[in-house]
Amino acid sequence: MNFGLLPPKDYLLTFEELRNSILVKGPIFYKTWDAKWRLTLVENLEIMVKQLWEIGIDQIYIDGSFVEDKAHPNDIDGYFECDLLDLATGDLERKLNALDPYKVWTWDSKTRKPYRGYTKKQLPMWHRYRIELYPHVGFPSGIRDEFGNDQQFPAAFRKTRDTYLPKGIVKIIK
Repeated sequence: MNFGLLPPKDYLLTFEELRNSILVKGPIFYKTWDAKWRLTLVENLEIMVKQLWEIGIDQIYIDGSFVEDKAHPNDIDGYFECDLLDLATGDLERKLNALDPYKVWTWDSKTRKPYRGYTKKQLPMWHRYRIELYPHVGFPSGIRDEFGNDQQFPAAFRKTRDTYLPKGIVKIIK
């Protein structure tokens, strides 16, 4: 890791490779690295990604503090590429919730709920899995760059949000 970040590029990883990577197992010099928690996050991510795969979505990327040198990340953030019509009509949400026993697939801000100790309200998927996966259809993400411009997910995920340093991301592959 470079400045605690993955060097800039896309890292294509299967779940087996992710479980055995430095992102889960940690650098040997980190005494506080929470590999058990990170493994739990990966297992939760796998549940959600398999649901995306089942409906034909396979362009899935993860980011956030999970891919940085934070010993105990709060969650895993990610995005996936999908069809605008499926998203706009609600078909995407319906198909995914038909597969998920907890019906957590929604991005409606009205479904966000507080969590103790957090100022930001969280989506149902975060409360159940500690994962936030957002659909990407070519529109801005709501994440701004260092100049105040709204970015699409691919660009937003390839820089840190505070220092805007370039970084790598992980693409989940089968």
